[in-house]
Amino acid sequence: MEMAWAVVGLVAAAVGAVYVRDRYIQKTHAVLRNYPVLGHFRYAFEELGFYFRQYWFTADWEERPFDRMTRAWVYRSAKGVSNYIAFGGEADLRVPGHVLFLHSPFPVNEDEIKPFDAPVIGAGCPNPYRPKSFFNISGMSYGALSSQAVQALSAGAAEAGIWMATGEGGLSPHHLSGGCDVVFQMGTAKYGVRDAEGNLSDARVAEVAAHPQVRMIEIKLSQGAKPGKGGILPGAKVTAEIAAIRGIPQGQPSISPNRHREVVDVESLLALINRVRRAAGKPVGIKFCLGEAGFLDDLFAVCAARPDEAPDFITVDGGEGGTGAAPAPLAEHMGLSIRQSLPIVVERRAAHGLADRIRLIASGKLVTPDLVAWALCTGADYVVSARGFMLSLGCIQSLKCDTGRCPTGITTPDPRFTRGLDPKEKSVRVAGYARAMQHDVAMIAHSCGCTHPGQLQPRHVRVVDANSG
Repeated sequence: MEMAWAVVGLVAAAVGAVYVRDRYIQKTHAVLRNYPVLGHFRYAFEELGFYFRQYWFTADWEERPFDRMTRAWVYRSAKGVSNYIAFGGEADLRVPGHVLFLHSPFPVNEDEIKPFDAPVIGAGCPNPYRPKSFFNISGMSYGALSSQAVQALSAGAAEAGIWMATGEGGLSPHHLSGGCDVVFQMGTAKYGVRDAEGNLSDARVAEVAAHPQVRMIEIKLSQGAKPGKGGILPGAKVTAEIAAIRGIPQGQPSISPNRHREVVDVESLLALINRVRRAAGKPVGIKFCLGEAGFLDDLFAVCAARPDEAPDFITVDGGEGGTGAAPAPLAEHMGLSIRQSLPIVVERRAAHGLADRIRLIASGKLVTPDLVAWALCTGADYVVSARGFMLSLGCIQSLKCDTGRCPTGITTPDPRFTRGLDPKEKSVRVAGYARAMQHDVAMIAHSCGCTHPGQLQPRHVRVVDANSG
């Protein structure tokens, strides 16, 4: 009996030691900090899955919105772990939509590689912008994300030399904390640049643009998560700090108008773009999820006639995009996917002779090298991702973004969960993911005979269709 109690005591002591280590000592894993001891089962199941995969009911490629293979690539890249695979690839090369690249018989050698030749954005502005990377962080608001998550993204972005978009929730000190380049996003509620009545304030635009880190302003018309509807921030996430930054009541849901009230047609849209650009002195562009494509011809026709009034860039978001709360009918059934919309925008831009005037940024579930390289081949000048970087922070796709109870502390203001996310530790993961993407897309480009990813062309890629066999 004494021996049994001794064993029980040893086990209890061991569990207690693990608990203390998980909760108070280690800072790498948010899941373990928030769920000490129990969190180890997640990592155990993840590892055992490689050996018992044929017995699991769900295949690696069946989960949604991101399958297990996709998440594993991001996790491993963020941690700096090898992404080499054994025994051949798992992807079915016959499935419609699968991306295949056409390698050159004369690929580029290591001594022939050149750095990414970044296209200038807003060449006619007093302060044009030449980014360092083709892959950057898409808009995610402080409020939708925790302060710790934003701080980690900012520091990681600075380390990797990429930009970070603020999302429509305004410019917070957390966006600036890491020292990265920042793209300020102006949504339909004008958070951060509005007056007391909620109207656009030129003085506030100039104040925001005066920050050296703020390099561009992106006017959001719509987004992939909910095309045709304004942003939604549940009341549980509207803390006193967030309310002050946005200029809204604390604790009440923050719902933006469906469109900018002063924008009713192409002419009024251009008027808004140029008003913001005059106040900011920096490149100004628009972001939308493409729906009715006739809008493009109307917009580009006026831009071709009056190029000085054209937006400096367009961010094309796919209908499959989205990081936070959204009505299911819009998230699932509204707006074209990036696979459909990006080629349309590229073709219409070229038809109006605006390829050098308006830069294109692609967004919408582009989180792995094959899809980022596809976007560059198709005609995008840059690519941005939101959920890819959320995964790099440790998101486990628990689908609790709208509840304020994200178990990894990424999409919640609740200290019970945010304490598990250490910005310093996670910033390394953010930079690791960005660098892995830069490396692997460059590897695809070199195999295609390009010295850097900016040289990728449509002739370098094929997308499997129903007739490919």
